[in-house]
Amino acid sequence: PPSVPPPPGPPARGSLSLHRAYLRSPLGLLRLGQLALGAAFWVTVAAQKYEGAAHFALFAAVLVWLLTLALFGLSLLGRWELVPWLGSRWLLTNLVHDLALGVGLYAAATGIMGHKASQRSYCNLPGYSQHCPYGAYLSASVCGGITACLYLFSGLYCLSRRCRDQRDII
Repeated sequence: PPSVPPPPGPPARGSLSLHRAYLRSPLGLLRLGQLALGAAFWVTVAAQKYEGAAHFALFAAVLVWLLTLALFGLSLLGRWELVPWLGSRWLLTNLVHDLALGVGLYAAATGIMGHKASQRSYCNLPGYSQHCPYGAYLSASVCGGITACLYLFSGLYCLSRRCRDQRDII
């Protein structure tokens, strides 16, 4: 009987290298800002004694931050095709992430922390001897507001690329 050649092996993966064009693109720079300000938001909230709705604000900020970190890492390495179903729709994935999750959850978290700051504004008076989280809540709400704006800008960037029938994030 004729010998049958063995089936081909899996395709060889190239070495990991940084996708420098992504890092210099508007989306890459916006992602770096989102990661930095998002970390500032949740670290500021987590460093305080928090209660009530601040739990949701912290959860939302950490969830969006981790998802942004994953998007940034996969995009920086150029490995988004490894994500099942979403890899073939990477621009749309980034668009939905930025507008629905980023803007929506950070706007809610910013509102919560702003409300908490306004509730604690009395403790900012001279001579108040107890621990005062007003400054931390206020700085968290400012960081959250700026981060929500960065997500809006990156979502609009992805939307403009999508409207011009471009399928890549760069």
